[in-house]
Amino acid sequence: MDDPTATVLALLGLAALAAGFVDAVVGGGGLIQLPALLLGMPTAAPVQILATNKVSSICGTTVSASTYYRRIRPDPRTFLPLMALAFIGSACGAAVASRIPRDAFEPIVLVALVVVGAYVLLKPQLGELTALRFQGHRHLLAAMATGLAIGFYDGALGPGTGSFFVFTLVGLMGYSFLEASAKARLANWATNLAAILVFAPQGAVVWHVAVVMGACNVLGGYVGARTAVNRGTRFVRIFFIVVVSAFIVRIGGEVLGLWS
Repeated sequence: MDDPTATVLALLGLAALAAGFVDAVVGGGGLIQLPALLLGMPTAAPVQILATNKVSSICGTTVSASTYYRRIRPDPRTFLPLMALAFIGSACGAAVASRIPRDAFEPIVLVALVVVGAYVLLKPQLGELTALRFQGHRHLLAAMATGLAIGFYDGALGPGTGSFFVFTLVGLMGYSFLEASAKARLANWATNLAAILVFAPQGAVVWHVAVVMGACNVLGGYVGARTAVNRGTRFVRIFFIVVVSAFIVRIGGEVLGLWS
């Protein structure tokens, strides 16, 4: 692949900054970062794009996850099994990432985002307070199933992963948006790590790009996490709806061929 110019690197850094902020609040930073990498490194192989994106992303999720953990103190009985199965799922997804065409995912992701956005929009009380729907082993199984399924998707492709984590933790398990965001960051950190452990030995990471984007992603993740914690659940819910709507427009335009 051709090395990106200083201007392209600067633009990729700005994209990573925005992605880090969005990812820290509601997830989905990959839907900003991946298109930027595709435009900035047009001659790179798909696996190089995915691997570089993961290294940049884990920088931001490390900061945002630690910020959430200190301020929210999420229940380890949920986030530890969620992280463990997300790690396994992501490693499996990353192992088959090069065999799955992106075109196969986009219509599915679009439908999922429309359903998720409509459900949250039509249920204004959803996620305001934590009201767990499962207890004991059923709660554990729900957390594990969530981690495994979304983790696999993240390893294989990834855009929107954090948003899917947040929605599932709110809609299926009954957490508030703020608590769900905290757990989603921890789970997303695990999925990023697993994918990197698969991609890095293959030499797929473009390190000089990943380092620049990672530094910007850290700043975005730090600001995003602190903003979400300080503003509370209502802010996270509104931000979630806005971000999901923007993703629907962008992916919908690609599926319909409007942006090509």
